[in-house]
Amino acid sequence: MNLSSSDPETDMEMDMTPMIDVVFLLIIFFMIITDMTQKDLEELELPMAITAVEDKPDPDTLRPIINIPHTGRIIVRQVHMYDPETDDGKPEPYAEVKRYLATAAELMPQEPLAEGSSIMLPDDPLLVRADESTLFKHIQKVLELCGQEGIQIWKVQLAVAVPEDDDSP
Repeated sequence: MNLSSSDPETDMEMDMTPMIDVVFLLIIFFMIITDMTQKDLEELELPMAITAVEDKPDPDTLRPIINIPHTGRIIVRQVHMYDPETDDGKPEPYAEVKRYLATAAELMPQEPLAEGSSIMLPDDPLLVRADESTLFKHIQKVLELCGQEGIQIWKVQLAVAVPEDDDSP
């Protein structure tokens, strides 16, 4: 009996379909995850700064981010919460922004105002990303809202761009 000869009918072919399915699922997974992490960031031309501190957000906390393009709109997670062209005639034009900031302040870890104080304030920063051509009055309004009763976010970071080093010869 010759066991070394192979019968062409008994040769097995490897089915690639499950492996292709897994690869496509991984591609879809990474596309979705990448999209979710970019939802907070609008396409803006940030103002230039000569010096800046590198942004190192805590990955365990959900940091509130407000985007303000040159039009003065206030955008959070791709939702337009305020538009100066349509909302300025309303009785309370910043109502959605105030609700967002109040909710964000509630979810932040609280720290006492001073040692031994019973007044608790949110301890995480709010990141404000404004286009370099945005009028300051729009940024100022967000800062004013942060100081209102029920919100009191006292740590605010302003996003900037740092010029790239031209060390090339």
